[in-house]
Amino acid sequence: MRHFKQGHDADLNGPDSQQEAKPVYVLRALLPYAWPEGRYDLRVKVVLAFLALICAKLVTVSVPFAYKAAVNALDATSSSTQLLALGIVPVMLIIAYGMGRIMMIVFNAIRDGLFISVGQNAVRSLSVATFEHLHSLSLRFHMERRTGELNRVVARANTAIELIIRMGVLQFVPTVLELILVFTIFWTMFGWQYVLVLTITVLSYLYFTKKASDWRIEIRRDMNNSDNEAGAKTVDSLLNYETIKYFGNESFEAERFDKVMSGYEKAAIRTFTSLGVLNAGQAAIYTIGLTTVMLMAANGVAQKQLTLGDFVMVNAMLIQLQIPLNFLGMVYREIRQGLVDLENMFMLLESNPEVVDIKGAKPLLVDQGEVVFENVSFAYDPKRPILKDVSFTVPAGKMTAIVGPSGAGKSTISRALFRFYNIQAGRILIDDQDIAKVTQKTLRASIGIVPQDTVLFNDTVFYNIAYGRPSATRDEVYEAAKMAQIDEFIRELPDGYDTVVGERGLKLSGGEKQRVAIARTILKAPSIMMLDEATSALDSYTEKEIQGALDLVSKERTSLVIAHRLSTITHADEILVLDKGVIVERGTHEELVAKGGVYAGLWQQQKNSVTKEPVI
Repeated sequence: MRHFKQGHDADLNGPDSQQEAKPVYVLRALLPYAWPEGRYDLRVKVVLAFLALICAKLVTVSVPFAYKAAVNALDATSSSTQLLALGIVPVMLIIAYGMGRIMMIVFNAIRDGLFISVGQNAVRSLSVATFEHLHSLSLRFHMERRTGELNRVVARANTAIELIIRMGVLQFVPTVLELILVFTIFWTMFGWQYVLVLTITVLSYLYFTKKASDWRIEIRRDMNNSDNEAGAKTVDSLLNYETIKYFGNESFEAERFDKVMSGYEKAAIRTFTSLGVLNAGQAAIYTIGLTTVMLMAANGVAQKQLTLGDFVMVNAMLIQLQIPLNFLGMVYREIRQGLVDLENMFMLLESNPEVVDIKGAKPLLVDQGEVVFENVSFAYDPKRPILKDVSFTVPAGKMTAIVGPSGAGKSTISRALFRFYNIQAGRILIDDQDIAKVTQKTLRASIGIVPQDTVLFNDTVFYNIAYGRPSATRDEVYEAAKMAQIDEFIRELPDGYDTVVGERGLKLSGGEKQRVAIARTILKAPSIMMLDEATSALDSYTEKEIQGALDLVSKERTSLVIAHRLSTITHADEILVLDKGVIVERGTHEELVAKGGVYAGLWQQQKNSVTKEPVI
């Protein structure tokens, strides 16, 4: 990431998620977003916001002086010179007091208005960075994470980013400035005794705020964990809506969700109750300090050392001081809370992709499209090897099929070819180029896939086909649909190509989704085709129709086919029989049948089955 230190792979629910993000690290990481590089318009707004901020603070500390002068002008015990001016001076002073308060509000509003675009730009920039980073992480990461939990983490972090930047930049600095001005005024006008009481009050206030806020952090963390769990359960349940209906488990799902929300409810109650304790403690500490200073000022008036105007000025100044003090407490509290909300996102940003381009990786240049697996070994878990010293060659423009029982490692071969994982041994070559030494982007741009389970975006049919090549024209999309034998079906839909397919494409049948996937791959026009059990979930009639489209898209392209039904790969140039991660047989369909081995047994099983489909 641009401004975040890369770390280890982190588990959102593991021990690392409980480690506290250091405030200095967070603020340093977020600072570039408060002063965005290359955005001079935003930098100008930051400068203007600070000028408005300084003006607001100067007006804030000036207002009590107008209040003091007005009271002294109205005080019957004032000097005769002041009494002569009773007609106009008090009115003007009161107006000045009112105008001062209005200007204070106006300058603060200008400050917030100028800075809001900076804060929102930071939210957008970091959100996009997180989004990009999530897509850069390897398949293993996403297979072990829950979508709903990730969604909640990013959503909370977006709010925290804007809050921390706004609080840190626009509240902390001006609050410290105002405290310095107030202390200076009290020292010069009323003496060190007043400053001593104020210092004790402020330090007590800040100490209590820190301790109480630290106490609330663990409560907030518990609430966030429950919120993550609730988000994960919600998305998981909605994605499996049909399964829930099939088994009539609506009540069961509701009970699971209620259990999670019960934990969130308890944590939320503790969070808001503790906030009440924090606010009450802050108010009590400040009120004690305010009362002490007011008693000292009242004694000064009684001793003729202070005027009545001084008394009300002290009161006004202290009441105004409570605002920056509250801001300091709130800044600390909100930043600490924001850090908790950002913890999980930092874990995401510090998770390194398992598969990365090597330094100096070059683009893959595909001329013929020959694919070679050379002594490839791979294991998701070192204790359970999946591929064991696998070697084979798919000649340019030829079709090689891979068959074998479930768990033999067939789909792992496709993932290795796309380099979703790094293999532990051996090499995979495309036109004599090691795919580990080329860029992932160009590698995947050269390979097209029609998967067994086609998942579509919740968008239009046109969008899903055009996803193969977003820059394609509408006519090119239509032509790809015709080649996939789905154009006629699409045009019969109520909205034609603008029909929305629903979540994961659930509004379309399995065969229709497969045709969309084929059209998408045709539009991509890859040099190498990967068909990963593309017809295994279809009925025999639909399979024959889809197979025709697959043969068309595979024609004159290097093709690697992972087959479930042997009838679909009898014409392959070579068939590999994979069992427990090892190639046990290889040859053409006729050669393997004549050999009388594993493949021949599977083929005979197909011929004898009622459906003419093997169970392998």
